[in-house]
Amino acid sequence: MEIRRDFYLDKLIKRKHNGLIKIITGIRRCGKSYLLNTIFYQHLISCGIDDAHIIRFAFDSADDLQKIGESLIAMEKEKRGVNPERFMDYVNSRIVDDGMYYLLLDEVQQMDCFEAVLNGYLR
Repeated sequence: MEIRRDFYLDKLIKRKHNGLIKIITGIRRCGKSYLLNTIFYQHLISCGIDDAHIIRFAFDSADDLQKIGESLIAMEKEKRGVNPERFMDYVNSRIVDDGMYYLLLDEVQQMDCFEAVLNGYLR
């Protein structure tokens, strides 16, 4: 059974082109990732957004981290976050034209200096 989150989805939709970074907060296991990576993602696709223009990345996913040459095990052993330059190189490699791109980032606090990186890059 899917729990629709129309109230929160509508908030994201109304603000999706206002130039600001959206941050979804809430208690653990309340559906933040599902809202972003399933419901909002499906909304973007249904609006005709090309999947290549939606960059999804989970900073706690071994598969996603492998895409940028990072390792969950190494990060844990070294007590460090994701290297922001590696992540930004990955994002830049995915941007191939002047169209609008959407970054759907999960567990972004796992990246070192994430506030500075995202603010500097997206402004």
